[in-house]
Amino acid sequence: MALTVILSSCEKEYETAENIDGAKIEEYLKKNNINAVKDPEGTGYYYQVLNAGMGNVYTNTDSVRYNYSIKSLLTGQVYFASPDFLNLGTFVGYSSQVLGINVKGIVPVLNQVKAGSSFRIILPSSLGFGKNGNASLNIPPNEILEVAVTTYAESQSALDEKQIAKFVANQKLTPLKDPETGVYYILTQEGTGEVPITNTATITANFTGRYLDGTVFDSSTDGTFKNELGYLLPGWGLLKKYKKGTRIRLIFPSALGYGANGVLDENGNLRISRNACLDFDVEILDVTP
Repeated sequence: MALTVILSSCEKEYETAENIDGAKIEEYLKKNNINAVKDPEGTGYYYQVLNAGMGNVYTNTDSVRYNYSIKSLLTGQVYFASPDFLNLGTFVGYSSQVLGINVKGIVPVLNQVKAGSSFRIILPSSLGFGKNGNASLNIPPNEILEVAVTTYAESQSALDEKQIAKFVANQKLTPLKDPETGVYYILTQEGTGEVPITNTATITANFTGRYLDGTVFDSSTDGTFKNELGYLLPGWGLLKKYKKGTRIRLIFPSALGYGANGVLDENGNLRISRNACLDFDVEILDVTP
């Protein structure tokens, strides 16, 4: 009997939290004249399609390229936004995972829109981070969230070219583009070594690798890095045109870097981002055949 009373009390408390969130959401939508739709399945989320996109409606087996942000619905405080120097990408059916939670609404709304669309999902706290919040993102307990999603109609290569063009313009760089590899480069010192660089040649190099926002994701500057060129990133293939002593900056699209997979650490966590254009400073210290 006591157990029944406790369970009943908890259920009422949970329902009350949902009702409170629902009332706040309805009030916010009315006050701001937002024509959002409540999930017809009754899970509690709301959604609003801002731009339906063009082409065919997404299916769960389609690939989708997108970015998203998460903010407080009521205060507007942004808690997270995916980096603007890259885009995310996966199959539509797998796109609901956001910061460790399964966001109700993303897949059903994607099934209504097309490439180039944008929409927002409003989540009551019970469908977000709940009564615990998320300390690492400074999301307080019982926070009502807005998840904004933008999808892209362009191919990954076209998105990469736009990112690189924006980057070199902002940095006031004037790189050349190699027509064979698609790598952008700035040669600061041409080497004079005699050993040609081939895919099977071992190069010793100093390098620093960055994302286009300047974040360093890998670096070796003590002269200990050695590897066959053929085992390195495809974007480094441009080095075959140079010799020992060369100093060069390489900027290349994600397909010539870590592609759509990125790099995982030993725990299965993402160590190097997916779909990221990369910026390397490379100094060729030695070449052995």
